[in-house]
Amino acid sequence: MKQINVFTENIFDSWKVDEKQVIENTTKMLKYYISELESKSCLNNKVYNSITLDIVFCDSTKTQEYNRDYRNKDYPADIITFAIFADDENSFIFDGEINLGEIVIALDKVIEGVNKDISLSKNKEQELHFLISHGLMHLLGFDHQTDEEYNFVIGEQRKALEYINYDQI
Repeated sequence: MKQINVFTENIFDSWKVDEKQVIENTTKMLKYYISELESKSCLNNKVYNSITLDIVFCDSTKTQEYNRDYRNKDYPADIITFAIFADDENSFIFDGEINLGEIVIALDKVIEGVNKDISLSKNKEQELHFLISHGLMHLLGFDHQTDEEYNFVIGEQRKALEYINYDQI
């Protein structure tokens, strides 16, 4: 199996995320996605030894700033992905390493999401992992502009979450 490097940074003071657990589960989910979806992803036919990605935990003020500055949308988001490798046709593999990009998650929105009646997550850790699994799909080049694409992404997320025993988080 190829080496996977996940780096995290938490700039949200109100929730000390278990970053070690997040890194472990993110690595497992990415291994699942690679084993099941590599040929359909931005990694198809690429020769590489390792994959790197970053996850930043912040608040919704920061995601609104990113949304406004980089996406011309002035509202806070629970998650924003910067899919460096998937979104740039000029992306390159340097010394056998692929940098997939960055997942930015507003932890205050995660907490808010769990408290909504429509949430399927039992707790904030489950909601966090649901968002990470979604961000990974975007970093691998999957989108959900149509109902068919949306159903595919959500279906694969469910499988990846089962792979990490999501119900036990």
